[in-house]
Amino acid sequence: MSGSSWGNLPVPPDPLHRSADADERLHRWIKALVDTPGLTAIKDVEEARTALLEDSLRGLERVQAFAGSIVDVGSGGGVPGIPIAASLPDRAVVLLEATGRKCDFLRMWAPPNTRVIEGRAEEQETDTYGVAVAKALAIPPVAAEWCLPLVRPGGAAVLWVGPSADLEHVARVARELGGELADSSDGLLVLRKVRPTPEGFPRRVGVARKRPLD
Repeated sequence: MSGSSWGNLPVPPDPLHRSADADERLHRWIKALVDTPGLTAIKDVEEARTALLEDSLRGLERVQAFAGSIVDVGSGGGVPGIPIAASLPDRAVVLLEATGRKCDFLRMWAPPNTRVIEGRAEEQETDTYGVAVAKALAIPPVAAEWCLPLVRPGGAAVLWVGPSADLEHVARVARELGGELADSSDGLLVLRKVRPTPEGFPRRVGVARKRPLD
C-alpha cells in the first residue's frame, strides 16, 4: 500500500511464524497507536501490546474458520484489523472507519493486503464479506447490527465482548439479521450468517445505537 510503513515487506503465510520485520512493524504500530491522541486511552506500550495486539490475535482461529475477505468494522486505530491482516497476508482485509483522521492513521500503518474505507457500516453494500470483525465497537446487539449485514451467507461476524454480554439478546438480534449465534467462548462471539440480510437492514445511520434491536 502506497504510503504505508509496511512498504513491500513479504510476510510469511504461517500466522504463528511472522517474520522479525513484521513483528517489529507491529510493535511500531502499537507505539504509534499509544502516542497518537484520540486512538486509545492506554498509555503504556506493553499494556497496549497485551490489550490491543495479543487480544486481537485471540480471534484469529475463529476468523480463519471462514473463507473470503475480512472487514474490520469501526477499525479506529486498526484493532483488531491490523494484527489480523499481518497474520493472514493471503486474505484481503478492509479497515472500515468513519472518522477521516483515524483513516489517515490507518493508511500510514496498514499492511499491504489491506484497504482503508472511510464510511459507516450502514452505508456499505450488504452480503459482501466472508468475515466481519469488531472489538470495542458498541454494545453487542448494536455491533451485531452493524457487522452481520455486511457478511454474505456462509460467513460470520466475530465480536470481542465483555463478561456481561447478554447472549440470549445477541442471539435474538442475530436471527433477526439473518444469522445465528454459533459460538460464545473466551470473550468472543461468532455469529454465523445463514441467509441473506432481510429487507430493512441495516437501518439508517445512527438508528442502531439509539434504538437497539430487542
